[in-house]
Amino acid sequence: MRNCGEAEVSDIPAQAAETVRVLQEKAGDAVKAVQFRNRSRIYLDVESAAIPEVTRIVFRELGHRLQTVTGTDGGDHIELLYHWANDGEGYVLSIRTRIERDNPEIASVAGICKGAEWIEREIWELLGVNFVGHPDLRHLLLRDDWPEGACPLRRDYRKDGGDG
Repeated sequence: MRNCGEAEVSDIPAQAAETVRVLQEKAGDAVKAVQFRNRSRIYLDVESAAIPEVTRIVFRELGHRLQTVTGTDGGDHIELLYHWANDGEGYVLSIRTRIERDNPEIASVAGICKGAEWIEREIWELLGVNFVGHPDLRHLLLRDDWPEGACPLRRDYRKDGGDG
């Protein structure tokens, strides 16, 4: 389960190791992989269906701060990374998940962590990810008359409006 990249487990802050332990215990099989990149950076691969529960644990129980959510078009999938900071201990926990590119849908976490609301709107309009249950999914950066389905950060996006 544990894949230690550049850092040895003994180099990891105790609180970071405890965070991983709690997530593995509470989220169970939904945590697919753990990677300690260095003493201040941890990646967890998590099933997309578990993102709301993992968010609840990280935010409400463990008290981490949502830095941002990033998304990329991986060709056959969309990858989302939820970046959480533990400012007191000086590490970042990135929760990584993949969703289908042809049906890019995931539960919104804005109801759990209000800070995700605008970030999800941005990813919705730029990558086309539908955040199910989002309280206000409308344009944030693009014009209101922006063509539906024209997602500027998708690999197949063309400025001229043509298909891929």
